[in-house]
Amino acid sequence: MGNKIMSMMKKDGSKSKRMNRSQRKLLADEELLHRRALSMAIHQTQLSQRFDGSMSRRVGSTSTRKQRTLSDPFSNGKQVPDFSSESLTVKKFVLVHGEGFGAWCWYKIVASLEESGLSPITVDLTGSGFNMTDTNTVSTLEDYSKPLIEYLENLPEEDKVILVGHSTGGASISYALERFPEKISKAIFVCATMVSNGQRPFDVFSQELGSAEKFMKESQFLIYGNGKDEPPTGFMFEKQHMKGLYFNQSPNKDIALAMMSMRPVPLGPMMEKVTLTAERYGKGRRFYVQTLDDLALSPDVQEKLVRENSPEGVYKIKGSDHSPFFSKPQSLHKILLEIAQIP
Repeated sequence: MGNKIMSMMKKDGSKSKRMNRSQRKLLADEELLHRRALSMAIHQTQLSQRFDGSMSRRVGSTSTRKQRTLSDPFSNGKQVPDFSSESLTVKKFVLVHGEGFGAWCWYKIVASLEESGLSPITVDLTGSGFNMTDTNTVSTLEDYSKPLIEYLENLPEEDKVILVGHSTGGASISYALERFPEKISKAIFVCATMVSNGQRPFDVFSQELGSAEKFMKESQFLIYGNGKDEPPTGFMFEKQHMKGLYFNQSPNKDIALAMMSMRPVPLGPMMEKVTLTAERYGKGRRFYVQTLDDLALSPDVQEKLVRENSPEGVYKIKGSDHSPFFSKPQSLHKILLEIAQIP
């Protein structure tokens, strides 16, 4: 009887090991597929995916600004009703990431825009994503934004694009709008640093991080690429801080990918005062997307930004953290389509 029980236990143990191996293989296969999808998206390859998201609902307006709040799920992940890319004169979206991120963060948005018949382009700013420049050598906003500026410089004269900037990518698209207002049809700031003339991108985060001067002296996240006796060259939050600040509503798989992909942030561009003129930047058509569960850039700060530097339209996404391309990708997708259709 004892031998029989032992034999059964061994069989159960072998079965359990086989199941564990099978489960591990499934998880590994799933992760491989996810990474392949990410790589394909970055390279602008057509994907077919469905994402959880939201529909918009009119909630009223403030002065001449249009405001929408998105919270209701799409039915069956279908595309936005009555949308046709054929009616659009501008179909190119240039997606610009924020601090620490890279082109990789837009992979869901790239896929959904392509499925809608549009042409999304992603850029890695200098020292970000797959751009292997040492972040410690990136000292100005011009250096940091160079890949975006070079893309716009090489754009055919008759072409226009819709710029989308996330977080501190807002400073880069503001800089681009000042440089090339004739090439930018619309600029969309996604929980972004929509700075005023003479303001530093870092100033927008001062409510959460303290003054720039205090941060430069006391922050535990600073990087001294030129040695401790020289001014800091960059910063990078610890993983637990990043999770809490940027991804409090994002799926675990996207958080894991971000933890593997985030890079240090060059400090110089964050501390540079941006020069913007009414004659160039001021003529641009700007739109702002607010994220209402954002812990990195609070809804109050975002509201202050749109009051002080009033855009043409304001959209709001409920249930989104500071990374709506992860936490509410279809809500963000729908907003981008709505803005693209505005005459």
